[in-house]
Amino acid sequence: MKAISRAITMVFGAGIFPAIFVSSAVAGCGDIDLTHPLVFSQALASKPAAETATPKQRGGGGFTNASMVGMWNVQFISEGNTSHSPSIPDGAVILFGYEQWHSDGTEFANSNHNPATQNYCIGVWGETGFNTYELNHFALQYDSTGTVNGVANIREQATLSPSGDSWSGTFTIDYYDSKANKLDHIAGNLTATRVTVDTPVTAFP
Repeated sequence: MKAISRAITMVFGAGIFPAIFVSSAVAGCGDIDLTHPLVFSQALASKPAAETATPKQRGGGGFTNASMVGMWNVQFISEGNTSHSPSIPDGAVILFGYEQWHSDGTEFANSNHNPATQNYCIGVWGETGFNTYELNHFALQYDSTGTVNGVANIREQATLSPSGDSWSGTFTIDYYDSKANKLDHIAGNLTATRVTVDTPVTAFP
C-alpha cells in the first residue's frame, strides 16, 4: 500500500483533475493534487465518525445543544471513484483540512493544498432535518499563471452525532470551466470531529 501511495498522489489542492482533462492546469481550494503522497485509509473509511477521536469541551461537559456551529477537523474519503480516470481507490483520503460552520449559515474552509493557489474557500449551509445539514461550497480554480479559469462546487450532506462532537456524511465535487461546463466529478464519504480549546495537534491522515 505504501508503494502505491508513493506512486499515485492526491491532496486537496493543486488541480489534478482539471490538469488532466483540460488543456490548462488549474489549482484551487477544491482541487486534488498528484504531486503529494496519496494516503490510503481503508480502516478510517469504514469507521463511522462517532468511533474516531472525539475531543470534549473544557470541563468534560460536552455540548448539551448539539449544533453544527463551530470548527471541525474534516476528512474526505473516496467512495465509488474506481472507474474514474485515473482510478481513485475506495477508502483513499483525498482531501483534509478544517471547516468553520458559522451561526449565520456561512462556512469557511482551510484545506491542505498549495497555498500559492489559495487554500481557503467559502460556502453556505442549511438544516434539512433533525441533526441533518447540507453545505454548498464554491472554490475558484486557477491556471499555472494564476488566472481564474473555473470553479469547483463542493456539496456536503452531514449528520451530526447526538453529542455534537462529530459528524459524518457524503460529498460530491464537480469541476467547471469558466463557461460553467462540467469537467469532472468525484464523490465519497466524510468524517469530522469538533475542534475545541482542548484539542491537541494530530498527525495528518
